[in-house]
Amino acid sequence: MSLFNPTPESTTRAVPAPLAERMRPRSLDEFLGQEHLLGAGKPLRVQIERDDASSMIFWGPPGVGKTTLAKIIAETTKATFIEFSAVLAGIKEIKQVMADAEKAAAWGTRTILFIDEIHRFNRAQQDAFLPWVERGSIRLIGATTENPSFEINSALLSRCRVYTLHALTDAQIVALLDRALADPVRGLGAQHLTAGEGALELLASYASGDARNGLNALEVAAKLAQSHAKGQPQIITREIATEALQQRVLTYDKSGEEHYNLISALHKSIRNSDADASMYWLGRMLQAGEDPLYVARRLVRMAVEDIGLAAPEALHITLAARDTVDFLGSPEADLALAEAAVYLALAPKSNALYIGYGAVLSDIENTRQEPVPLHLRNAPTKLMKDLDYGKGYQYAHDVEGRVADMECLPESLAGRRYYHPTHEGREKLLAQRMEEIRKIREARRKE
Repeated sequence: MSLFNPTPESTTRAVPAPLAERMRPRSLDEFLGQEHLLGAGKPLRVQIERDDASSMIFWGPPGVGKTTLAKIIAETTKATFIEFSAVLAGIKEIKQVMADAEKAAAWGTRTILFIDEIHRFNRAQQDAFLPWVERGSIRLIGATTENPSFEINSALLSRCRVYTLHALTDAQIVALLDRALADPVRGLGAQHLTAGEGALELLASYASGDARNGLNALEVAAKLAQSHAKGQPQIITREIATEALQQRVLTYDKSGEEHYNLISALHKSIRNSDADASMYWLGRMLQAGEDPLYVARRLVRMAVEDIGLAAPEALHITLAARDTVDFLGSPEADLALAEAAVYLALAPKSNALYIGYGAVLSDIENTRQEPVPLHLRNAPTKLMKDLDYGKGYQYAHDVEGRVADMECLPESLAGRRYYHPTHEGREKLLAQRMEEIRKIREARRKE
């Protein structure tokens, strides 16, 4: 069967498409985001309106509309749309598609070949497109989440226009979710759902610029709201939105409770600087037949969680104990574990790293995953330089004090401080160094 023949209608009842698929924009007027490309007079909009047959590459993160744009272009220009997955296809399939497209072109039918994840094609597969792209038999539209400068052959790249798509803003995602709630045909309008204060904003923050993620989360939240309603108005509250975003957490087998009681006792004894109790609970575990490597792993964890940079050598001592277990085995290596446990108990304590990294994870979970600021990116190719990669970067070794007045966090987190060293052990020196760096930056801003 030719790829251009219509697919026979199924005789079985169709399964409803996911909300994200149903809400896929069908025209440029429905499309949200990418105003830098699709606004009035912008390059991609002009190319579409003029029916420019040039091939192109869409480069951007997932869920920003790369596939949708390709379909809209095909619909607007009355072209046959063929979607091709770089994950599943080989050269043989590529050549068959090209041959069919060339035959269709002879009858006046234009073909848009959309290649999803085009960066997954190897060099030979990418080269297979060149003759047909050059002859104009097909209009190639490739989509990639990877930098085309590195992932696409220069010969093919030179024959395509590269358009960079950006992650959607939270406000755009909220607007998309509102649209889905209101649409009675393609969306959830028939369910008469409403959203409570902050619920859609929470879903949008979770989506991190990915429209598909946002709509998938909304669909889960809608089902939860329906199950919670019990005859009352269906409202997606912030609590329901939070529930919809929860990840499954594996739980421990209750039959092993004593195992976890013992490791808890060891950990808390070390944290409380009780060397004697630490040795006792360690001995209890080893004598009960606990795997010494498991104990070693937990001691390493304690070194970074409860001591950290207050005594950074604690990590080396626990790793050495682990190596001793590998080299000697039990019971000879048990003393090495006891040595590590006692050292951890007597070492100065700091959980500053633990708290700081926890704050980092919280921000990652609850804020937009913004792109790396342009001034922190390398620009080894002309395309990247044209996109201002590396512009404004300050090389620290070229400035006095080796500290540049340059923000290295995303704009929304500028000035955020995660690590607050204590005055225990080595961290006292680190705190002094951080204050010195702060003063250097402050003085540089006043210059």
